[in-house]
Amino acid sequence: MSVVIEQPRSPRSRKRANLEKYGWMYMRASGVVLVVLIFGHLFVNLFLGEGIKAIDFAFVGGKWSDPFWKVWDLLMLWLALIHGTNGMRTLVNDYTSKPKIAKTLNISLWAICAVLVTLGTLVIFTFDPCPAGAAAELLPSFCSAK
Repeated sequence: MSVVIEQPRSPRSRKRANLEKYGWMYMRASGVVLVVLIFGHLFVNLFLGEGIKAIDFAFVGGKWSDPFWKVWDLLMLWLALIHGTNGMRTLVNDYTSKPKIAKTLNISLWAICAVLVTLGTLVIFTFDPCPAGAAAELLPSFCSAK
């Protein structure tokens, strides 16, 4: 009786297995960090101060004047979008039978994720509630007239 040992996986399939492993690890790590970020966000926005009635343009403008909150919201944005896109990638890979369709859907998912991350990052870092040169009647009440 002879025992046949199967050939080890090809280098290409090993690379894909490593990507799946890193995707799995990212989902676990980002999920834990997101729980902290989201509940911290909810606590500060809803429980401290006057609650939900205080959330308006001035609240966001004041919050984003502090670099700490810009980084907090940026981390939440990046982690949530990449976490969600990776989850959708997993669903596409699990439920799509044709490789060409799966590849098209995955490319679309990551392209949309890249656009949203870019736009969100630009909003966070270019937000200015009191733009220079704006008409005084158009400025919010908390801006000093220039």
